[in-house]
Amino acid sequence: PITYYRQVLALCDLPPECGVDHPEVTKMYPPDAIARAKEYKAAIGPAGTGAYSHSQGILAFREHVANFIEARDGHTAPCADDIFLTNGASAGINHILQALIAGSNDAVMIPIAQYPIYSALIALLGGRQVGYELDESLGWAVTKSELEKQLRQARENGLTVKAMAIINPGNPTGQVMDRDVLEIICRFCSDNQIVLLADEVYQRNVYAPNKTFISARKIALETPGCENLQLVSFHSTSKGLIGECGRRGGYMELHNIESRVQENVHKLAATGLCSGLAGQVMTSLMVNPPKVEDESYESFVAEEKTIYDGLVRRSHALVQGLNAISGVTCEQAEGSIYAYPSIAIPQSACIEADKRNQTPDLMYAISLLEETGICVVPASGFGQRIGRVGFRTTFLPPDDKLREAIEGFARHHALFCDRYGGLARCTPAIVSKL
Repeated sequence: PITYYRQVLALCDLPPECGVDHPEVTKMYPPDAIARAKEYKAAIGPAGTGAYSHSQGILAFREHVANFIEARDGHTAPCADDIFLTNGASAGINHILQALIAGSNDAVMIPIAQYPIYSALIALLGGRQVGYELDESLGWAVTKSELEKQLRQARENGLTVKAMAIINPGNPTGQVMDRDVLEIICRFCSDNQIVLLADEVYQRNVYAPNKTFISARKIALETPGCENLQLVSFHSTSKGLIGECGRRGGYMELHNIESRVQENVHKLAATGLCSGLAGQVMTSLMVNPPKVEDESYESFVAEEKTIYDGLVRRSHALVQGLNAISGVTCEQAEGSIYAYPSIAIPQSACIEADKRNQTPDLMYAISLLEETGICVVPASGFGQRIGRVGFRTTFLPPDDKLREAIEGFARHHALFCDRYGGLARCTPAIVSKL
């Protein structure tokens, strides 16, 4: 964990006499952390971090988010009333999907592959998912023709497409969207009166030197024809360089959402009373880190750099290691924290998986776990094109553990393929039956 964040949170939680007002507090905490904690405690109020807040979150913290968005996008800050502090991005996604899905013919377009919260919540709420495939051969990009095809087919099937979700940078695919792709998406949603849901929780996790994170909000504000695009953006303290997933911090920003709808979203938020105060504090800290003139700035930047440099190094090592294995191909992990390789396995393995009533990648993942102790997620859990077999893994482990894992991947893949008769590729026709 990053020291400054934990220091401020600790001082916010402690009673004043044990923390910010303790006579020897400056021996334990830097002056800027103490000053920030005093500011936050005043914003929270005398009841402290153990009490409820406004259902949308502490006003001062929402203003910090608004200022962050203004600085990030280079456009006027959104109103703090358009920002909801949430228990991670997941709670915000849940609220918005609840507001959107009213019946079994209401549909949401989601990427394939996708983070399964979308498919799960859509099913739970009685809606329908419409998958649009990301093109692995194009570095997991989405094309206008694919979007139009899926929308047309959905409408022909009697569905009303209410929203479209994007994940940028991608989970599990790891791509970082270029401006032209984002412009296509924003125009598509605007032209078809579809609410765009922008999952941007990995926006600090960009590793490719030729890539930069660009928010959907920035594109919407700069693209002719998107002036009325309805957009909801999500961010979280669980990812990035902060990684405080247990704090359950995050926010969503509503852009061009009419007041009547926003009032109902507020009511949904109010059913949970408020998001956790620790998460609200962490969200404010994430968007409002130490300034250059602050005492903690140099140590804070050094800690972030260590984390970021490690992610860059390990992302390259993992992808290179996977691509060195015969029968394994993996696109560059431009962002997020995952690699999403495709694997070639013998046809006899696919036939055996069918006999076990398992997908080939589930059988492969179980074998990998039993042989090496490495746990991956079968790609079938995220969705993938027919005929593809793969898995999602991460480069979060330390360098030495990651090297061991790469060796384990190679050793297991050779053993698995030998067990089922060599490297003859499992054909799409066989996989599509499973």
